[in-house]
Amino acid sequence: MCGILGLLLADEDAHVNQMLFDGLTVLQHRGQDAAGIVTSEHGRLHLRKDNGLVKDVFQTHHMIDLRGNFGLGHVRYPTAGSSSCAEAQPLYTNYPHGVCVAHNGNLTNAADLADYCRNKLGRHINTDSDSEVLLNIFADSLIKGENNGSDMVENIFSAVEKVMSLCKGGYAGMYLINGIALVGFRDPHGIRPIVMGTRKSSTVDEKSDYIFASESVAIDTLGFDLVRDVEPAEAIVITMDGQVHTRRCLPEDKISLTPCIFEHVYFARPDSIMDGISVYESRLKMGEKLAYQIIEKYPDHDIDVVIPIPDTSRTSAVQAAYILGRPYREGFIKNRYIARTFIMPGQETRRKSVRLKLNTIKSEFAGRNVLLVDDSVVRGTTATEIIQMARDAGANKVYMTSAAPPIRYPNIYGIDIPTRHELVAYERDDEEIAEKLGCDWIVYQRLNDLEDSVNEAGDCSDQSYETSCFSGTYVTGETIDSDYFTKLHDLRNDDAKLKQLESTGAAQAAKAGMPPGSHDGCENLQNDRRGATRA
Repeated sequence: MCGILGLLLADEDAHVNQMLFDGLTVLQHRGQDAAGIVTSEHGRLHLRKDNGLVKDVFQTHHMIDLRGNFGLGHVRYPTAGSSSCAEAQPLYTNYPHGVCVAHNGNLTNAADLADYCRNKLGRHINTDSDSEVLLNIFADSLIKGENNGSDMVENIFSAVEKVMSLCKGGYAGMYLINGIALVGFRDPHGIRPIVMGTRKSSTVDEKSDYIFASESVAIDTLGFDLVRDVEPAEAIVITMDGQVHTRRCLPEDKISLTPCIFEHVYFARPDSIMDGISVYESRLKMGEKLAYQIIEKYPDHDIDVVIPIPDTSRTSAVQAAYILGRPYREGFIKNRYIARTFIMPGQETRRKSVRLKLNTIKSEFAGRNVLLVDDSVVRGTTATEIIQMARDAGANKVYMTSAAPPIRYPNIYGIDIPTRHELVAYERDDEEIAEKLGCDWIVYQRLNDLEDSVNEAGDCSDQSYETSCFSGTYVTGETIDSDYFTKLHDLRNDDAKLKQLESTGAAQAAKAGMPPGSHDGCENLQNDRRGATRA
């Protein structure tokens, strides 16, 4: 899961660099592995990207170089490809015009498409990133359309149609076509989120500035007004003169809105609105339904206190405590300078990080029967450590609840749940899971209750969702016994990731006692220095 951001300002002499930086900081929760920004200044592109957090990747001298009224930003959470900074986004190709892409999601047929690009289109694919495939198919189609004398806007729509007809999976993204247009697009099932916003230009009369973002919170923070979500299979083209063109790029029988429900469970910020539904309100409903299920299963429960596992579960825990009639307490204090453990690469890294990330307030646990509320339980690494921390703090009994159902299947649309065997709920019932985690009992949200929670928050009753990691049903048609999942396991299990990490140039240099390269092969363009020199 990544965070993407695109801006086009009406004033050609304005600069988007600070807004992109601020917006990516707001979206940092969606990816902490790498960050990048590309801007366009009167036809000249400036690109900076590297591994690390937004605040670390962009220093003052980088920001000075990122001039222009038009740009893309990206924060990466790696699921496809590797963690090399060469695969940090935005990605760029110089022909035609200079085209850049920022992409969130995962293409399930990326390997076949890479072969297609090499063998049919004659285009070089330099990385394992599926985003590079999205970029090259789009660029190739643009070239062919221009050679046929097509209108530029029609040509852009045709290129997006080509992308959507070939690419399979869950994706949302933006193309920057240098000097021509900003394009936002979303997959035919609307699995990955993308929203559009606008505001009146403060310097150009009767003109507007435009923004695309993964979440509405970035639009709010930057002072834009949320217009709407990009629809499934839709492309929105905003030309340099501020004209907005929209089109569904596939036939209606190939389009259905089934957004990823895990956005509401975990990834999205609670102050975001997704497909017209408040994430905060949906999490309140999750907590309410969890509480009623606890009352149903354990009518004589002896819970003394309800404690959330910060941060995402707080909203659900507040409502669960209210329904149960038990006090809500903060029992864990979080170190906010430690990365989110679920999106950390490597099981051992996640395990060691838990106790660095959280510390207990012992008075809230001592002698009490504690109900811990978490948003979800994936591998069980974090939950096991936290349950033990609660016992170490003096808890009498430790009960566990999850606002999400048991996760028993891989996710193939951009969430790092690569193999069933790494999941704590794989081939285990609730009693066995509780024993594995070390808690007295565990209650999971029912899938229908989870779907109802989101629908009730949005005052809708018949919306369907992408729930494959809970149900094993994939909206793009894959089956769990297909070769794709075998290959996915081979590429993305923790052992494979560790081997990839150890094979990087930086790791080899460290083993040899040498300092790593400053960017480990990362592209770091500082174009148009205009004679400036720095030590």
